[in-house]
Amino acid sequence: MKYAAGLDGGGTKTAVTVTDEQGNVVSSFTSGAINYNGQDEASVAAHLHEIVGKIGQACGGIEHCAQICVGAAGVSNPSVSSRLEAQIRGGGYEGGLHITGDHETALYGAHQRPDGMILIAGTGSICLGKNKDGQSHRAGGYGHLIDDEGSGYAIGRDLLSAVVQACDGRIPETAITELVYRQLQIGSVQEIVGFVYDKRTHKKDIAAVAPILSEACAAGDQTALNIVDKSASSLLQLVIPVAEALSLQKDSLAMTGSVLLKNTFVQSKFRQKLHERYPEMECITPKSDAAMGAVLMALEQMQKRI
Repeated sequence: MKYAAGLDGGGTKTAVTVTDEQGNVVSSFTSGAINYNGQDEASVAAHLHEIVGKIGQACGGIEHCAQICVGAAGVSNPSVSSRLEAQIRGGGYEGGLHITGDHETALYGAHQRPDGMILIAGTGSICLGKNKDGQSHRAGGYGHLIDDEGSGYAIGRDLLSAVVQACDGRIPETAITELVYRQLQIGSVQEIVGFVYDKRTHKKDIAAVAPILSEACAAGDQTALNIVDKSASSLLQLVIPVAEALSLQKDSLAMTGSVLLKNTFVQSKFRQKLHERYPEMECITPKSDAAMGAVLMALEQMQKRI
């Protein structure tokens, strides 16, 4: 019996799924992050060695694992892919290995097939599509400094911006101010500035402010509702070039990420805008996660090698 494994390398953890060659799940587990953008070399090495060891246990020996597929952030940088491969090989794995972007494995898992579209709006944002001819196109996903519009980071930034703008009179007073102060346990704009520009504050800390938006919207706050509209419009702008480039205007779009799955105001407004633009496009929730997507890709690669 041969086995396949799929890894979804998220920002804080790595989800792993192992199946036999028929696709039956034999093991699912989580380990530490393998993202070089947020982890040092020693941590990534330790986590990958642990993962390879656990895959070996699930397969009755690592030599029985015929294919591993890794979906991880930052792999467009060739050095990231080569470093990940070196660590996996260093753990004693000698079988087939495919390393790709985590958005690729998320797409495969969402539709349980290679083609379709997926919109991811979590800390960052990206839309990826593939058509039945094998053509692909992506929009977004270029990081919070120049992109990630409509994401949790962008919402968090806009919420903090609303507080300072309301303070100096550029916009009306907003319920967002009290909510931000409460969450950050601060009481002034000066402290917001200190928080934002502290070198220890990362994009995830800004994105962690985003859930406040739902509470402010529930209170009917107009500034919050404006942020919802901006976020939904930005996310639609990610879908349009993908749908047009690949002629997928009547296809299904999988939605995932905390902004789309947990903020009902953003999701509802986005669905409305999408329907207005593409009346025949269907929004779906992913059929399975990115780790399953990775293992499905691994199984497909196993079949090609037979």
